[in-house]
Amino acid sequence: MQLSNFIKTALLVMTTLLLSACAKDAQLSLPALFTDNMVLQQNSQAAIWGKASPGTEVTVSGDWGASASATAADDSTWLLNLTTAKAGGPYVLTVSARQSSITINNVLLGEVWLGSGQSNMEMPLTGWPPNDLIMDSEATINASENPDIRMFTVVRNTSALPLEDVTGNWQMASPETSGRFSATAYFFARKLHRELNVPIGIIHSSWGGTPAEAWVSGQMLAIDKDYSSIIEQIKELGPQAELYNEWLNQHESTLISIKDNKDPLIGIDIFDEYCTNPSTSTEEWPVMSIPGTFEESEIGAFDGAVWLRREVKIPAEWEGRNLVLNLGPIDDRDVTYFNGIQVGATEEDGFWQMERRYTIASEWVNAGRAVIAVRVIDTQGGGGFGGQSEDLTIAPENQPEAAIHLAGDWPYMVVGELRGNRLYLLNPEDNDFADRPSLSLALTAHTPSVLYNAMIAPLTPYTLKGAIWYQGESNVGRAHQYMRLKSMLVTDWRNQFENPDLSFYYVQLAPWHYNDLDGHASAHLREAQRRMMDLPNTGMISTLDIGNVDNIHPANKTDVGERLALWALAHDYQMEVPFSGPVPAEKETQGNALHLSFRHTEDALIINEEVPNQFEIAEEDGVFHPAQTEIKGDTLILSSPQVSEPVNARYAYKNGSEASLFNSAGLLAPSFSTENEIAESH
Repeated sequence: MQLSNFIKTALLVMTTLLLSACAKDAQLSLPALFTDNMVLQQNSQAAIWGKASPGTEVTVSGDWGASASATAADDSTWLLNLTTAKAGGPYVLTVSARQSSITINNVLLGEVWLGSGQSNMEMPLTGWPPNDLIMDSEATINASENPDIRMFTVVRNTSALPLEDVTGNWQMASPETSGRFSATAYFFARKLHRELNVPIGIIHSSWGGTPAEAWVSGQMLAIDKDYSSIIEQIKELGPQAELYNEWLNQHESTLISIKDNKDPLIGIDIFDEYCTNPSTSTEEWPVMSIPGTFEESEIGAFDGAVWLRREVKIPAEWEGRNLVLNLGPIDDRDVTYFNGIQVGATEEDGFWQMERRYTIASEWVNAGRAVIAVRVIDTQGGGGFGGQSEDLTIAPENQPEAAIHLAGDWPYMVVGELRGNRLYLLNPEDNDFADRPSLSLALTAHTPSVLYNAMIAPLTPYTLKGAIWYQGESNVGRAHQYMRLKSMLVTDWRNQFENPDLSFYYVQLAPWHYNDLDGHASAHLREAQRRMMDLPNTGMISTLDIGNVDNIHPANKTDVGERLALWALAHDYQMEVPFSGPVPAEKETQGNALHLSFRHTEDALIINEEVPNQFEIAEEDGVFHPAQTEIKGDTLILSSPQVSEPVNARYAYKNGSEASLFNSAGLLAPSFSTENEIAESH
């Protein structure tokens, strides 16, 4: 009997220990990057990491024949390096710890690149209709079926502190998925795949309208005098931001990620009935001046949903007549009601510049008080009414001269806040937004370091071959500072991804008017970009020939991606291909002419005479004059009757410049200046 009790006790202890071990194993987890369809860098020691109970031994095995182990530290984190084979697959990756395991299917070994920047990198293959379109978009998407090209798109997010994970998933290129791929990154990947015939994985992390400093770590920015102070403020903001996030998480929320090609923000109900009901009182609602943006109001920096209302008195003579409601452009999406009846909506993404003009049917028009209610969803950047005061009117159809003007103070109520891939719903009846925790500093996508914290730090130290970067528009006017920022960014990423030789290829800004076609603000920034080519393992492409001075989002992303790929093919994969346009090397004054020699001429310099003259020279006084041109081998000779002793030259050095200088391979020269210092004037 005593032996039996002893056995029972022993079994109970063993069972308890086993259950305890299993409970710990249940804490095994991986970041979003390590999921089905992922691509690992071939022929490398690929970094893999996650979490498990402290002290747990974790083993990662790939069925190409490699295995590695690590022990979870006291903070539950573990990291190991797994030997990868040459390109191939699909494989299965197994992560195990005692009784727990995670299986990752359809894994490929190939070449992995990071694509980042602002809107011209973010712009998807579908474009942003109706104004921002991608050349040959439909044909490209229809022909995109290729399981060897895969992209992980990081959901936009900000954070005062570095995060451990992102939201996103790996997608194989197909007509069903590729429309949402970054167009520039897709064309880069497609070119690499065609030339190398290996799987290509792109981790895409970008956000339109964002400056370079948002993508650099606080640790790196703190060494720069322009950013040290705000980085200290952001550090102090960390606990406040955590409290704010806890408050947000107490509210109901909905996922806003596109799934099965359906946009969840189209047709969404965000307290519509309550906020559009004419009987709902707005006496306690705050007001904002319309037209205007949320950022200019007491709301401040904000992405989310806001209801705005305006009361009007309909004259007796308008009763029973069709009315036309003009609201001007609304950033980004709207649904509009008249006396509780929906009269119009522009809910698709990309229409933020389009005028809203809605017809109110005659049967809904009665004399007396009427309520116009507009729900605006701002998904990024400034949000609100973007037109002029005279744009906002309501008038009988075909009688615009009788219009009632709607500009002025509109009561408003914040009903939803966008964070990452979720819309948090804020009850207007309780005015939830007014009770939010205070923040000493508003976090926006423009705040230094916050995009690094939320959208780059969680990706490190994923093993990459290199990075491609398309950004700079938001730093125009700050050329000197941009040179420092770009150097910090490249150094920072190389440190964080534990790859001191990480290749970094980027795009020189395309021409755009910047409100002054003949101004120099973007030319100075382009020159800063050109001079950054002195950083080791970097390369730059020019887009002077494929820009659009009327649209900051040029349609031709094919050449952008493929030109970036040429740098990779030549430098990372040792292919004998032309990869650069002519780059100025040396200058020499000979008499009244300035001689410029070039690298990367590919046997010849070529000037397109059909393009207006893009060359200027100046004496020591710095006043530039149009230059006459002559080519001798790899040397360009510039002269002007107005310049007797030239010392400097400029090429394509205006906001709206065009490309005219090429090499025999058809690759164009970047815009450039030979001056020692880059000017900052606009």
